[in-house]
Amino acid sequence: MDLLNGTYSIQGIPALDIAKQFGTPLYVYDADKIGQQIKNLKNAFSGADVNVKYAAKALTNISILKLIRKNGAGIEVVSLQEAHIALKAGFTPTEIVFTPSGVDFSEIVEGVSLGLGINLDNLSVLQKFGEKYKNTYPCGIRLNPHIMAGGNLKISTGHSNSKFGISVQQIDLIKDIVKTHDVKIRGLHVHTGSEITETDVFLKMADVLFSVANDFPDLKFIDFGSGFKVAYKEGDKVTNVNDVGAQLTKIFNEFCQHYGRKLELWVEPGKYIVSESGTLLVQANVVKATPTVTFVGVNSGLNHLIRPMMYEAYHHIVNVSNPAAPEKVYTVVGYICETDTFGADRKLSEVREGDILALKNAGAYGFSMSSNYNSRPRPAEVMVINGQAKLIRERETLEDIMKRQIEIDV
Repeated sequence: MDLLNGTYSIQGIPALDIAKQFGTPLYVYDADKIGQQIKNLKNAFSGADVNVKYAAKALTNISILKLIRKNGAGIEVVSLQEAHIALKAGFTPTEIVFTPSGVDFSEIVEGVSLGLGINLDNLSVLQKFGEKYKNTYPCGIRLNPHIMAGGNLKISTGHSNSKFGISVQQIDLIKDIVKTHDVKIRGLHVHTGSEITETDVFLKMADVLFSVANDFPDLKFIDFGSGFKVAYKEGDKVTNVNDVGAQLTKIFNEFCQHYGRKLELWVEPGKYIVSESGTLLVQANVVKATPTVTFVGVNSGLNHLIRPMMYEAYHHIVNVSNPAAPEKVYTVVGYICETDTFGADRKLSEVREGDILALKNAGAYGFSMSSNYNSRPRPAEVMVINGQAKLIRERETLEDIMKRQIEIDV
């Protein structure tokens, strides 16, 4: 969303016009931004045979997935449902890697039946996989590198107490299972968390992977996960993907020479690709002045965007209806019967009841984590593509919420 001639616009279309056409609350995605982010990553890692695998859990709308595939990325899924949506979006099974955590083994079996790439993240499942498939179906291993990284403990996934991955300290147990059942390991994978700004963290991950890779002679890829941080507010420190790409590809290529053949370098960005493309448009229902705080209550809440309450995440808020007015300090809250603060003590252009506010950087983990809490329907979704705003998900209704309920005599 850009300021164009004093009007907040997406690809030149005023946000107010989009809100008027489709109503609020409304998720709006900029297709150009998604394509540019994929291009940025491919350029950053151009020194190696890079394979960008979009982490689908960030945003799974089928039209978004089709756009991502059109821009040359593969996809990483964490559930069979995500895998089926990806297949419907046109991804081939070989373009999909399935990296679940804590699932019943039957899901792994179904993933194999679909022809997906499989990454395993615990010894029990690796044992069952080896017993069932032996050397007939290759798989990858997700390792826990025991590296603390990321902007929030809740989204840090590579430390020693994380549920994700097989501890690198258990590498001998992995090798025993692989040897016993002649399992073909095609890839090694780590993902240490989200919002990593330090290049050194990725280099440490590389050291961990390279230190064990020679024990697996059938590798096709090494997967460094993601965690690339984007800016949520002015002055935010972000991941320098060009620096990460340059340094990581250098040592990766050196490792490949030592390994004896070229491998693919994988990254799995989710937030990096879609976060900045997304805007949540909401309407100010009430402006409530108290002796200590002036609240703006909007027609949305943690049921639509839970990140501020779950992670204390920051989303920049703009009054797109009254952008030139003098600024005042407000606390923007939702309409849920729960504390659901979108932003406290924010300087906004004067807000009037009925004004449209924009919550920026809402493309990742916004709609995908939404719910029907308080029996509220989820919002519609729109993609702006080629200068046109197109509906890609209808707004839910009460009938949608009631559809699966069964009323019995009591």
